[in-house]
Amino acid sequence: MSSCSGNCSSCSSSDCKEKKDLHLKQNEFSDIKKIYAVVSGKGGVGKSSVTSMLASAVQARGHQTAILDADITGPSIPKMFGIEGRAEADASGIIPAVSKTGIRLMSVNLLLESQDAPVIWRGPVISGVIQQFFTDVAWGDVDFMFVDMPPGTGDVPLTVFQSLKVDGIIVVTTPQDLVGLIVSKAINMASMMNVPIVGLVENMSYFVCPDCDKKHYIFGESKTDKVAAKFGIPVLAKLPIDTRTPALADKGAIELADIEAFDGIIEKLL
Repeated sequence: MSSCSGNCSSCSSSDCKEKKDLHLKQNEFSDIKKIYAVVSGKGGVGKSSVTSMLASAVQARGHQTAILDADITGPSIPKMFGIEGRAEADASGIIPAVSKTGIRLMSVNLLLESQDAPVIWRGPVISGVIQQFFTDVAWGDVDFMFVDMPPGTGDVPLTVFQSLKVDGIIVVTTPQDLVGLIVSKAINMASMMNVPIVGLVENMSYFVCPDCDKKHYIFGESKTDKVAAKFGIPVLAKLPIDTRTPALADKGAIELADIEAFDGIIEKLL
């Protein structure tokens, strides 16, 4: 290509014959079959909860799952699974923490002296840590790895998409009018990076009154179907507001949350 700069990492071309595979290689103690990133265009949509419950649902189906917590400055995955203390290491590398149901986890909170210690690092350092989570952790045999991404389209998503061979992204959103902007940013970045889009998950879609069993749309009527049709991607699930879910997350028992609504997503992944 006459316009080629030689920098494959910044190239968006999908048909360049000279383009090299820059994805990181797995270490000899890891065999990860599929990697899916859970993303959002903004914060506060419950992305980490969706990641945790999705991994729990897949694990319950008999598939070995793992979560790479890429939200370095706001890690919440260990707390949701009730995991404390620091990760250990041996000759094979860093050993991932294991949840009660066998999900393997790695998060920066497992490397800090205390869980409330702030992570005040610049972008290149954060990117390096994420790469080490992939190359230096002895993940073992993993059928599905879910990467819990920070919100937005900054350094971390760029690092993940460039460094890991991501099989697809799952976009988490909420029903507000802002959904179009939220989703379009995440989808456009994935398209630029040639990462497949699995579909949308609308979180906090509605609330079912325990007294009258009627659905109430707290954030207004859903706009997700219209946005999904615009981009030609499926809506994988519409998850209700369930007051039990945050309570279980606070107790470190997210694996006990209701995962029935995730059946459609699992079928898509399988």
